[in-house]
Amino acid sequence: MVFSLSSPAFPNGQPIPPKYSRLGGNASPSLDWRDAPPETRSYALIVEDPDAPRGTFRHWAIYDIPADRTQLDENAGSGAEASGLKHGVNDFGNHRYDGPQPPEGHGPHHYHFKLAALNVEHLDVPKGSKVLEIWQAARPHIIAEAETVGTFER
Repeated sequence: MVFSLSSPAFPNGQPIPPKYSRLGGNASPSLDWRDAPPETRSYALIVEDPDAPRGTFRHWAIYDIPADRTQLDENAGSGAEASGLKHGVNDFGNHRYDGPQPPEGHGPHHYHFKLAALNVEHLDVPKGSKVLEIWQAARPHIIAEAETVGTFER
């Protein structure tokens, strides 16, 4: 069995519905994962767009996701700390999910949802860390990685 990530909101490689974009409701899509390695102690998730005009643009990070979780509900990216999820600062400058908003006429952008199974319960990052900083802190602890990709254009 292979560690996998999917979203009921869109099939892998297919368009992300406007509801999950900054142009629509800006809700984070629900995500499901399965077959994580048994030694997983926590997860970290990022969403990034490598097709952005100025280089990779990072839309979301959640880290210290408990190892017993296998999903994130729709709108888990609202930034509410009450959910117990720790959010990084995205490239819009927000502590939450911000969905696709590519430049008009720029063609399809690919949004990579990357989930890392980690061998530590907590990442040693200060509050207010940016998405890239969180992913860099996670990298040495990754024991498995899963990804699903959605597209969006306007």
